[in-house]
Amino acid sequence: MECTAIILLCTCLLSVLRFNSAADTITVDQSISDGQTIVSARGEFEMGFFSPKGNPENRYFGIWYKKISYGTVVWVANRESPIFNRSGVVRVSSRGIVLSTNHSTDSIWTSNSSRSVKNPVAQLLDTGNLVFRDANEQQNIAWQSFDHPGDNLLPGMKFGYDLVTGIDRYYLSWKSEVDPAPGNYIHRVDKNGYPQLLLWKDSVPWYRTGPWVGSGFSGIPVPKPTEIYTSRFVITETEVYYVFDLVNASESSAITRLTLTPGGVSARYIWNREKNEWTQYLTLEVSDCDRYAICGTNGICNVNKSPRCECMEGFDPKRPEEWARAYWTDGCSRKLQLECGNGDGFMKYTGVKLPDTRWSWYNMSMNLVECEEKCLKDCNCTAYSNTDIRDGGSGCLLWFGGLNDMRGYSDDGQDLYVRMPQSELKNSRKHSRQKTRVWIILIPVFAVLASILCLFLLYRIRKKRINRSEEEKTLAGQDLDLPIFSFVQIAKATDNFSDNRQLGKGGFGTVYKGILEEGQEIAVKRLSKDSRQGLDEFMNEVSCIAKLQHRNLVMLRGCCIEEGERLLIYEYLPNKSLDYYIFDKNTSKSLNWPKRYNIIVGIARGLLYLHRDSRLKIIHRDLKASNILLDHDMNPKISDFGLARTFGESETPASTTRVVGTHGYMSPEYAFDGLFSVKSDVYSFGVSLLEVITGKRNRAFVHPGHSHNLIGHVWKRYTEGNLLEVVDSVILESISNQHEVFRVIQIGLLCVQEYPEDRPNMSSTIMMLTTDDTLPVPKQPGFFSERRNCPETGSSPKASTTNTISVTYFAAR
Repeated sequence: MECTAIILLCTCLLSVLRFNSAADTITVDQSISDGQTIVSARGEFEMGFFSPKGNPENRYFGIWYKKISYGTVVWVANRESPIFNRSGVVRVSSRGIVLSTNHSTDSIWTSNSSRSVKNPVAQLLDTGNLVFRDANEQQNIAWQSFDHPGDNLLPGMKFGYDLVTGIDRYYLSWKSEVDPAPGNYIHRVDKNGYPQLLLWKDSVPWYRTGPWVGSGFSGIPVPKPTEIYTSRFVITETEVYYVFDLVNASESSAITRLTLTPGGVSARYIWNREKNEWTQYLTLEVSDCDRYAICGTNGICNVNKSPRCECMEGFDPKRPEEWARAYWTDGCSRKLQLECGNGDGFMKYTGVKLPDTRWSWYNMSMNLVECEEKCLKDCNCTAYSNTDIRDGGSGCLLWFGGLNDMRGYSDDGQDLYVRMPQSELKNSRKHSRQKTRVWIILIPVFAVLASILCLFLLYRIRKKRINRSEEEKTLAGQDLDLPIFSFVQIAKATDNFSDNRQLGKGGFGTVYKGILEEGQEIAVKRLSKDSRQGLDEFMNEVSCIAKLQHRNLVMLRGCCIEEGERLLIYEYLPNKSLDYYIFDKNTSKSLNWPKRYNIIVGIARGLLYLHRDSRLKIIHRDLKASNILLDHDMNPKISDFGLARTFGESETPASTTRVVGTHGYMSPEYAFDGLFSVKSDVYSFGVSLLEVITGKRNRAFVHPGHSHNLIGHVWKRYTEGNLLEVVDSVILESISNQHEVFRVIQIGLLCVQEYPEDRPNMSSTIMMLTTDDTLPVPKQPGFFSERRNCPETGSSPKASTTNTISVTYFAAR
């Protein structure tokens, strides 16, 4: 008996000795149970199970400071999956670190390493980084917590993108002080245009640091030289990230961290050894001028002025009555439009926070003179600046469209050169030169007008030839980097536009299939000479889609303006348009539920790219089934950008004096008031989604029991709990789980809600389509009220496209 006791005691002692021999690591034959911890080599950090103060029932596995500020948690594994008792245990396997309970083998959280290792260990480093690697390969790390931040950014932790592996390192606020679940705020590097840091509240930009300008971020006061830490912002072909490092890494050095609070405050803290507490060193937001785009497009916020917001010189408030009531978000518009090629210049603004760079272009090697020349050559360029202000300045940064989220004026700001027509420039020498030029131009103008009166008949005869020349000049001046085909090439490719080559026909004209000499198949859109769509619409489509690259957008191969023709050359898609399949009883049989779901998600991804990820926000304004083309694999591609609008405003609606698009797909605020935004496209997407599921057209829908359109019919059945009736029979034959289809219908109803603020954006829509998260309850859709039937036929009118276009705007992408 005594011998047995001695053996057990020795076994326990050996186990303890083995655990303590590498106190900062966990091996395959070890584990951490609730109550045990791992400490880094020098004792800087500790790892184990904890409960947030004020929430003792929930247990989380995390990392916290050990030597100082004991209990300040910097990383949590199971943020969204707390354990409600002390049964938690952490182990390592060949695939990663696994958190489970001693009651079950099911994992609560796992690191999910991208590759397996032979001799796996998990090690807590003195940097606060938890790494998973092979015990025999110190530097070959398979997974690390630094790639998955919580709400803290520690020294040496990269904050940004790895463009090779696809890792996106961002940090998320806690939901509350006692709940580490992801909160409403997310801070991340935005790599669109010239990279910058953006703080988001839900899906809305909340704060922006401004771009990195060499010595710091444009929107943050230049810090005084410090012996505590140094900051870097790295932009290479493989990585885009921000990182800060301690100047002195010894045990006596200062300790600092960046943290994002549940209330959305992003601040830097330094440990005060004398007071034994964290001291706030700086906070990113210091005034209401730091709130994103508080003054709208082309407005500047100045905390030292009252009111805070003012328009740049040469700009006036878009809505003066709203501006006077301190409602500034509509921003400012130009007093006079730019005169590209006719003497535009630049006005210098000093001491400003550089505008939002998501719709910008940059080159690190150009100087400021080259930058100005580059901007002048592009009619869509509205401003330029240096990318690096050190040593006299270097690099080139160009903006396109409206300028958002500017703050001024301060000693810490940068120089911004804003494009202006000559009449708005205040340089006296340029003014006098302009006046002289005006008189020089006016004299020959009078002579030309007199000549025109005499030669009026000749002008009428040559009018078409002159117009064609102007169109070609306009096309050439766009600098679209797009192939220009000759009319002879296209005529030959389409057998001289033979009827046998027709793919489709509409109000805009006819689409033909063509084969180029090298054998490439193309689709040629030939605008009808009787079409109401003119050069503006043609150029709008070319400028919108020429440089867009996305698998769910149709690709423009080139264009042609010759012989009085306007031709757009697209990639050839063999499976026609979506309406050919979903509205025909025979062809619809080939579209089962998986294919229709793939089409819905593909359309959503294409719209998200237009709204958020392209160089400038693009609103399609005519999304419908006939404008969705299908490739060989039935993948959807959005087409027909003749009515699209591009602009750089955040969520601010635009307005037009003429409504264009297709009845039945227009949102209420657009159809009635001419107001459109990304939420207008969301409405059109919702209509298309319901059509895909029901196989019925919205406006042509007829039901014997009521006079609602398709939206009204689906809403009626939704409120009655009878969605089965609205689903296409082809879908019902190809599914085993009706709940998935019902869920997508509910998403469609969320998209067609009457008020735009109630509709989700496309980012949220895709999230709802691809996850099983609980959906909001939709509110009543737009155009829900019953309509009056046609007196002769008793049916509703068919959908038609309105092409009475008189107002079409161009803006940079």
